[in-house]
Amino acid sequence: MPEPRTAALVVATVTTGLIAGLFYAYACSVMPGLGRADDRTFVEAMRRINVAILNGWFALCFAGAPLACGAAALLHLGGGGRPVLPWTVAAFALYAVVLVVTFRVNVPLNDALAAAGAVDRGADLAAVRERFEARWVRWNTVRAVAATASFGCLVWALVLHGRLVQGGGG
Repeated sequence: MPEPRTAALVVATVTTGLIAGLFYAYACSVMPGLGRADDRTFVEAMRRINVAILNGWFALCFAGAPLACGAAALLHLGGGGRPVLPWTVAAFALYAVVLVVTFRVNVPLNDALAAAGAVDRGADLAAVRERFEARWVRWNTVRAVAATASFGCLVWALVLHGRLVQGGGG
């Protein structure tokens, strides 16, 4: 069984990497693909995606990443963990950007999209899409970059931690 510092770093790295990959997939495939669709298809697909993503697996990673990252930082406060600490703190701060953007921009946009009226009842889908798409895509890119940078910090923290453990300092 791995010691707590190692376990926290591994869990933080894996969960953050999965979230970074999710936002990356949206940025380079999902949204460009939906961007080529007509307004009705775009709105309906995004609504269905926004409902489908609210599941336990997503929640486990999305919420688990900052919790594990925070735990990794706390566990590296003392002793030989100091070289790892700035990288875990940076990763936590970058993931905080992901949370802020998600809850201040993307979720409200998703909620507005859901409340915009039925696609088959004459809602002005072009206007609905216009208020949603460009802003959502732009801020998702911010999330993707911040999550990827957080992941990179955690990967480097794992490298440093491994060196400390091998050298007897961690």
